[in-house]
Amino acid sequence: MPEEPCQCPDCQRFYREHDRLIRENPTLRQQQELSWAALQSFRTLAGRVLEELQKTHGDGESPAAASPSPAAPAGAGSAEPPETDAIQQAIGDLENINAHLFSIEALMERIFDVRVPDDVEQKFRELAGELAPDPLNADRLRLNRLLHQTPDLPDRS
Repeated sequence: MPEEPCQCPDCQRFYREHDRLIRENPTLRQQQELSWAALQSFRTLAGRVLEELQKTHGDGESPAAASPSPAAPAGAGSAEPPETDAIQQAIGDLENINAHLFSIEALMERIFDVRVPDDVEQKFRELAGELAPDPLNADRLRLNRLLHQTPDLPDRS
């Protein structure tokens, strides 16, 4: 027996976005382009943030190792401030993310090799309407009001 979908705000926001993307991009070609654009925008932004962090904080070298501070106490070792550790961890994580995004890009290029006939694209459109019906459709709004007894629809007791 399938579980009920999660009702937390984050999941609800995801479901709405999921349905919107299906409604607004109901063909294979549109989904291909949307996925490619999302991947490229993610790579662009993550790459630029990584470059900026590397410029200001180095390429994973600790500032203490690059230029030892003469004011550092003798027994202090190379302990970095927690902020520096967090930035270095973020740089490492962003490097990993970018590597994964390049791998995904290589896989996605194969998706663009696929073309389908117009009747198959039409099937995409039909099923998109079933999977993610228009939330502003008059029938759906009316049904929602009846089910939830919203204040704008008086009870018929």
